[in-house]
Amino acid sequence: FMAVTTTMPLRFLPLSFKVPTTRSGHTSASTSLPLLSSSSASLTPRRRRLQGWYRYTGGGNGHTGHTRLRTCRLSCTALSLSSSRPSSSSAESSHANVATGRMGTARSLVTTRHRRNQNQQKQRRRIHCDCVPPTVDQEADEETLPPTQTQTSSSSLTQQQSGSVAAATDSEGWTRRATVVSFCFVAFLLCNMDRVNMSVSILPMAEQYGWSDGTKGLVQSSFFWGYLLTQVLGGVLSDRAGGKVVLGFGVAWWSLFTAITPYAASLGLGPLLAARAMMGVGEGVAMPAMNNLVSRWVPAQERSRSLARVYSGMFCGSILGLLASPPLIERYDWPTVFHLFGSLGVVWIALWFAPGIGPASTPTKDTVISAEERAMLAANVAVADDNAKPVNIPWGALLSKRAVWAIILCHFCHNWGTFILLTWTPTYYHDVLGFDIYSSSYAAVLPWVSQTIMANIAATVADTRLLPNYGVTKTRKVMQSIGFLGPAVCLTLLPEVNEPILAIALLCASQGLDAFSHSGLYSNHQDIAPRYAGVLLGLSNSAGVLAGVLGTGATGALLEASGGDWAEVWSVAVILYMVGTAIWLSWSTGERVVD
Repeated sequence: FMAVTTTMPLRFLPLSFKVPTTRSGHTSASTSLPLLSSSSASLTPRRRRLQGWYRYTGGGNGHTGHTRLRTCRLSCTALSLSSSRPSSSSAESSHANVATGRMGTARSLVTTRHRRNQNQQKQRRRIHCDCVPPTVDQEADEETLPPTQTQTSSSSLTQQQSGSVAAATDSEGWTRRATVVSFCFVAFLLCNMDRVNMSVSILPMAEQYGWSDGTKGLVQSSFFWGYLLTQVLGGVLSDRAGGKVVLGFGVAWWSLFTAITPYAASLGLGPLLAARAMMGVGEGVAMPAMNNLVSRWVPAQERSRSLARVYSGMFCGSILGLLASPPLIERYDWPTVFHLFGSLGVVWIALWFAPGIGPASTPTKDTVISAEERAMLAANVAVADDNAKPVNIPWGALLSKRAVWAIILCHFCHNWGTFILLTWTPTYYHDVLGFDIYSSSYAAVLPWVSQTIMANIAATVADTRLLPNYGVTKTRKVMQSIGFLGPAVCLTLLPEVNEPILAIALLCASQGLDAFSHSGLYSNHQDIAPRYAGVLLGLSNSAGVLAGVLGTGATGALLEASGGDWAEVWSVAVILYMVGTAIWLSWSTGERVVD
């Protein structure tokens, strides 16, 4: 249109147009009207940056009309049109007809251009030109347009705005949700450092106090007594009070009882068991609180990778704990391990509650988050606001769903083998492979290194390859099936291996394949019940902790009864992995089952 008007030396541009039907059913007759020159007082050139979809509707009662427009996603020189309702004055009526004629002319040109390519789409146009009229009455436009067109263009605009906001947020670099994931990563690193130090320290402690294998199993399982008590409670408190407060309390609590563990051991076996159980109380709230934070801060398309990074903190904590404990024990004695590891929690707590550094429980409460990221999270996270906190937990609805029971039962099956490897691996290397305390600890690190690497690889594959192509349900089932069947095969072969290198390789492969569970089972809580993710993780992790209590204690009893035969230990874990696979494939889903 601009090309035509700027190249023609004429003062008028005679073209025909037809005014569309109005809501009242009246139409304007086809007529030829001249295009006013740019000197007309009714046109005002001005620069505008306008976004949206262009739409044109005109109307009249036989002799006049009015224009309603949407704006166009372009930067252009827009020509403002002043139009009015019918008037008794003939001058005003003539002016309105001329204005309508000008817009009809513009629409006729655009329609002619698009008819060649888009089969005469007359109502909706995406303008690719340099001249677009500005919005006159946006609200009236919504009423004038057919409902289907209004909904279609509105959804298109929403998608464009969401995409642009997400792209802007990603271009910022470090985001506030990355801060949340990083704090959770460090908290889980400290969590496992304070947990695995006992698996190394148990060897010199058993020599000092004369403990049998059964007593060592009792000491290591005592942690899970307290850990079991606060799983559901931690989820309920996190969903009600917010994950920030609950996670901060948990770190402070377990750090305190980690530091006083040597003093409790000097008092006797009973106080030591109590101290380890109280330490478990603090660590029990960590996972539900973290899950609550992730469900409110991380959109679904980033969930697997974010959870993989958080759980990598657990693996790195196991690695650091197993690497740092032997030299500390040799140089300073075993109590130093507990004192040093426990004091690290103080630093984390100071930063977590520092204004402007630690995040809030939800994006709406955070004072540092950018407006773009807050808008993106509000559009892409189901429970990003404070109003998402549940008033009453629908226990009946949760416990009546097969998908919920799939998570609970599979968590039990998964954690039986995981906690055996976490607590008994150094003992296996020492008793079966003949390693000393140094070699046992260093060899025990390798499976966790494998799990750290594979967890992030599996999460990236799940988010970028499987989810877009196969959906949530198939992705969760595939990833968790690998997480069950892979370790089952490795532990089946382990009793037949006598070479230390092959045994370590099988344990590394077992833990590496186990890491696929973090894109399966551990990501499924937010899928099926995002509003109650903390409570649901508390339920499932209670079953997982029960597996830790029974599995760790049963391992000591089996070894003592069988004279140190590890084949029975691995066989029980393999059976549970197979049962978990069958349950997961039958009952699990990636769809939301509880609102």
